[in-house]
Amino acid sequence: MTPPATTEPEAARQIIITRQFDAPARILFLAHSKPEHVMKWFGPVGWPLTTCDMDFRVGGRYHFAMTGPDGEPGPPFGGEYLAIEPDRRIVYSNGFKKPGSPRFVVEITFEEAGGKTTLTSVSTFDSVAVRDEYAAMGFKEGTESGLDQLADVVAALKTEA
Repeated sequence: MTPPATTEPEAARQIIITRQFDAPARILFLAHSKPEHVMKWFGPVGWPLTTCDMDFRVGGRYHFAMTGPDGEPGPPFGGEYLAIEPDRRIVYSNGFKKPGSPRFVVEITFEEAGGKTTLTSVSTFDSVAVRDEYAAMGFKEGTESGLDQLADVVAALKTEA
């Protein structure tokens, strides 16, 4: 992706979410890298992923769609994996599939210390206006809800490891 043509500071165009998990980084990375795990946690409670196609490699693409509590499908979205460092970092583009929809870049980092891992998600939008639009749609709350579900998936994966 080419960087946006903006004079707005990068920090002003970001939504940053941090969460600590009682698990090693490899477990969190695994939960992000396999569709069978991603389907169990990605997205807000009540909006399960009903499409989860992933080609998890640099240059690979993914295609997701959620279904709402009323049974109506949400708009499909997806992007491309831009960087993958096992157990440390995943960077990908994201956005709705509808032509003309804004795109953004998400960087997920996993920092392990003492058997616990801090996950940091940094979503960088093309402009403050686009960031604000996503914030108004509940982007942060939806991501936080997904991370609540991720905690359950991570706990289950820990018992299997």
